[in-house]
Amino acid sequence: MLSRIAGALVPVLGRLSVTCEVAGPVAPGSIVAANHSSLADPGVVLAALRRLGTEPVVMATAGLWRVPVLGGVLRAGGHIPVHRGTARAAAALDSAAAALAAGRVVLIYGEGGLPKRQDSGDAQPGAFRTGLARLAAASGAPVVPLGQCGARRLSSGSAAKQLAGFATAPLRRPALHVHLAAPLHLEGDVAQATAAAHHAVTAAWHAAERHLSGDLRPAGRAADRAA
Repeated sequence: MLSRIAGALVPVLGRLSVTCEVAGPVAPGSIVAANHSSLADPGVVLAALRRLGTEPVVMATAGLWRVPVLGGVLRAGGHIPVHRGTARAAAALDSAAAALAAGRVVLIYGEGGLPKRQDSGDAQPGAFRTGLARLAAASGAPVVPLGQCGARRLSSGSAAKQLAGFATAPLRRPALHVHLAAPLHLEGDVAQATAAAHHAVTAAWHAAERHLSGDLRPAGRAADRAA
């Protein structure tokens, strides 16, 4: 349901385009690792993945499960709450590993939170936490790096600015782009795997940024879909 909602709403708010280095849906049992820049980008990412035929399980902060309506949608979809900073945080990785073993695609944000910036500009991903590397090591799942750019044009800044951004987005319809890189297997210890994942997601983000800037020189896009 969450992916269907995003797929219907995001094209109203902005002009979403998607490129990927491997055609078709993300392979079952894969981890999609995305950069996190805005409250709006989960919707952008879900809409892009749905366009490619993938509806993932999302790992997200547990506080969202307390939001009326949204919490019910998250529970119904089997999404995974992350109780950050508590003894229950590790249980989220166990749930994610079980979802991967069942053939689901799991969406995780390596940064584990939003950047503390007020401007609407994009910037490359911040430092990653170790959860992504630990999940990949425990499950053996491939990681699909995903870079998204433009979501801060929908929502960023203070609470008032974010509300105004969403309210005016259907008139402005800013350009949004999501780029999926080729899957990879993380190797080495947790620190090395975390660094490799950060490097791959940053490269995917740069590809998305180049697309929005009009520099389409990078090769390797097996699919290019816009609406």
